[in-house]
Amino acid sequence: MGDVINLNRFRKARDKAARTQEADANRRRFGRTKAEKAVDDSEEARRQALLDGAKREE
Repeated sequence: MGDVINLNRFRKARDKAARTQEADANRRRFGRTKAEKAVDDSEEARRQALLDGAKREE
């Protein structure tokens, strides 16, 4: 027979891991300086301009 597992403890551990992962993602996304955000915005604008310039007219 297998080991006995406390399902409540398992669920809590699983939920805590998910919350930790989400917190890390939020730290990366929102925990940046204004200059870093500006650089990312300018790079995204450059990528969009490149894609828009490569579009074909039908």
